Amino acid sequence: MATDSTATSPPPTSLSAEERKVIFASSLGTVFEWYDFYLYATLTPFFAATFFPPGNETAQLIGALGAYAAGFLVRPFGALVFGRVGDLVGRKYTFLITITVMGISTFGVGLLPSYATLGVASLILLIVLRLMQGLALGGEYGGAAIYVAEHSHPARRGYSTSWIQTTATLGFFLSLAIILTCRQSLPKAFADWGWRIPFWVSLLLLIFSIYIRLKLHESPVFLKMKQENRVSKKPLSESFLRYPNNKYVLLALFGAVAGQGVVWYTGQFYALFFLTGPLKLDYSIAYILIGIALLIGTPLFLVFGKLSDRIGRRKIILAGCAIAAVTYFPAFKLLAHFTNPDLTDFSERTPISVAADNCVFHTLPLPTTEYTQCDRVKNFLTTAGLSFTTGPAEPGKEVVTKIGDLPPIEGWQLAGGKPAPRIGSSANDPRFLEALLQKGYPDLAKRLKDGKESVEFVPADSSKINYVMVLLILVFLIVLVTMVYGPIAALLVELFPAKIRYTSMSLPYHLANGWIGGMLPFVTTAMAASSGNIYRGLWYPIVFAVITVVVGGLFLHDPPRDFDIHA
Repeated sequence: MATDSTATSPPPTSLSAEERKVIFASSLGTVFEWYDFYLYATLTPFFAATFFPPGNETAQLIGALGAYAAGFLVRPFGALVFGRVGDLVGRKYTFLITITVMGISTFGVGLLPSYATLGVASLILLIVLRLMQGLALGGEYGGAAIYVAEHSHPARRGYSTSWIQTTATLGFFLSLAIILTCRQSLPKAFADWGWRIPFWVSLLLLIFSIYIRLKLHESPVFLKMKQENRVSKKPLSESFLRYPNNKYVLLALFGAVAGQGVVWYTGQFYALFFLTGPLKLDYSIAYILIGIALLIGTPLFLVFGKLSDRIGRRKIILAGCAIAAVTYFPAFKLLAHFTNPDLTDFSERTPISVAADNCVFHTLPLPTTEYTQCDRVKNFLTTAGLSFTTGPAEPGKEVVTKIGDLPPIEGWQLAGGKPAPRIGSSANDPRFLEALLQKGYPDLAKRLKDGKESVEFVPADSSKINYVMVLLILVFLIVLVTMVYGPIAALLVELFPAKIRYTSMSLPYHLANGWIGGMLPFVTTAMAASSGNIYRGLWYPIVFAVITVVVGGLFLHDPPRDFDIHA
């Protein structure tokens, strides 16, 4: 760990005026940056239909999540680039650059032509902008957290930096609020062009954020190092090639932030996807419930940050990971039961099996992507939020599906018995729709459209939702987020000496939150879709939470309570 001088001044009774100013300016800018980044996640269903070729909704969704994940995968590289700049040039200058790049690339997403207009080029441009966002965010968090920590008294560092931790949740909440407002104001136009408005709003937020940050002064720790000529000339090699700094990079990654990353994304992102996807909850209800849970839970970032100043960071983080590992399966099963009880009952009394050998898992659909009949069947069942078992194909038959005690359904056909094309077309097989209706599937409705009766999926019955229990479960998931995320900034800052702090703490943080946590929506959705079990993806966060508990519990330790990071 860093070995700076020990603090001797008594603990302050309240934040100083300078600390409040630093926290406000740093946190406000970071809120807007997280807002930019989370727009894509929340609007994934629209991106799936706008920027990816048609033919398979599940493949479109997974492809959109894959493009979203690209922004996370590049975050560690942003940490290396901007972390080095932050250690060489300064904290303030670096996070002015990151917020500018982030804001411009986000605004650009709102200007992109659709796949129907520009073809594959629109998808390529989308990924390029996502990569720019990821690079910028790779340097943002470390700069803001370090800037606040280096202005804080040691006895209040956990509390002070926990304000930065609230920004991710507040940014997510802000994005939900603006998206919900746009969807309610433009119910028909939102899917066509209204989804672009939140991205355009980000330009105003960018201008305001830059204005606020320009008023800040450089970190006193960095200025002192610069005056004493102690600024690192090789922060990358000192961070990752010199012992014990490289040891603490690994311990930070696997003993703290890996578990923090998956718990964070499960409690907020995956919970939202789970509600609106498999559980068929209406988007407006889901947004409101998540928003209320965030409002209730967000103050706990400060509570756990302050508590970490008294009992240590590690205990709280590891406790959150341990509780998450033990409770995720029952929590999400209860969430399903209280959100859509009819669908849960249907799944329990109607076993579904798919017998086929030629299913292909598609991670990035293209105009030339071919879909087998098995692909069509699995896409339909996954879209319906149904779990199913898989088995080997029956002799001479490409795919056979059994829904409860009904006669088996062979293959995948369009209306009139026409064979489904291997490229394009996402039309449903009417035999499957009729089978679900016959067995009492709750989220289907017959409607008259263009003079013809059609069957389509509808949202879950809102009158049967147990709102109190759903909200309690969501709040519980957010509480776990606050436990692991509230103290994490202070822990990471204290692990490394000031001259390489920006580089050293940024890389493990963004490896965990970019690669491990950021891949969670994509991996969990893919695991559920490929396995046929809507809960299978929960193994992903559970495994990393357990790894963190073991590594952090055995090898990671908090510094003394009077530990001072100031140079």
